[in-house]
Amino acid sequence: MSAKTEGTPKPVLGRTSPSLRFLGYASALLVALLYLGPFVIQVVTSLKTDPEAASHPLRVMGFTPTTAAYERLFGLSGAGDGVPFLRWFSNSALIASVVTAGRVMFDAMAGYALARIQFAGRRFLFAFVVAVMAVPNVALLIPRFLVLNTFGLFDTYTGMIVPLLVDAAGIFIMKQFFESIPREIEEAARVDGAGTFRIFWSIVLPMARAALLTLTILSFQGSWNEFTHFLVATQSSEYETLTTGLARLVSGGLGGGTQYPLKLAAALLSTLPVAVLFFAFQRHFVQDVKMGAVKE
Repeated sequence: MSAKTEGTPKPVLGRTSPSLRFLGYASALLVALLYLGPFVIQVVTSLKTDPEAASHPLRVMGFTPTTAAYERLFGLSGAGDGVPFLRWFSNSALIASVVTAGRVMFDAMAGYALARIQFAGRRFLFAFVVAVMAVPNVALLIPRFLVLNTFGLFDTYTGMIVPLLVDAAGIFIMKQFFESIPREIEEAARVDGAGTFRIFWSIVLPMARAALLTLTILSFQGSWNEFTHFLVATQSSEYETLTTGLARLVSGGLGGGTQYPLKLAAALLSTLPVAVLFFAFQRHFVQDVKMGAVKE
């Protein structure tokens, strides 16, 4: 009796019917369309004229495409009313590149120090880093402006870059990753005569490639889309970035009318670098997130 019971095949659990599978695919497709819909409207509207965009803002077909908005952004229209988009873009590219490099370097060094180096107040310092993550960025705007103004860094590239070089979330990410590396590897290198910095630079850091790529994506995205800090750190138009420049454009500071094609064309171009960076390293980013979830 028992042998017959053991030989009976067990029912397969988790098998779904074709109708439920179709319903799941349809729901996923609907969600994807909801996310892609605004992006499609943005692309299409940037190719319209101002009257067409104002009269039919949601129309995606039945109009004559034009690149007038992009020509005005790049100063090719010849009308003399071009938007300083290239200056905004170059400022954002410069600041995002320097901030990303600084965050990856300083956050990795700070994370390794908190994870491996024993010193007085290490636990208190890590608790302080975690506490900083809980402080809203808006609450620091006035103190940040006062500090920059006191040290003579207001309305300078230095004042725009230096406060963003270290990020509490990046330190936390790197510390958690370094703690997952076996200590035996570092102890073996220390027996061979390697110092702390040599171990960090030549052994531990190459093993943290996934975490570094994740930190690079998050740092570039955060610095590229930063707005509130640049709002209180600058005043002159020559230091405007894409975020502050687009805010002035949307508020009507660069001409009257709706200017929907011009605004959406500028917004579309400003999202391309972050999108390209994310899709280029998407596989490593998702893989690192999965590894972190498994470890937890």
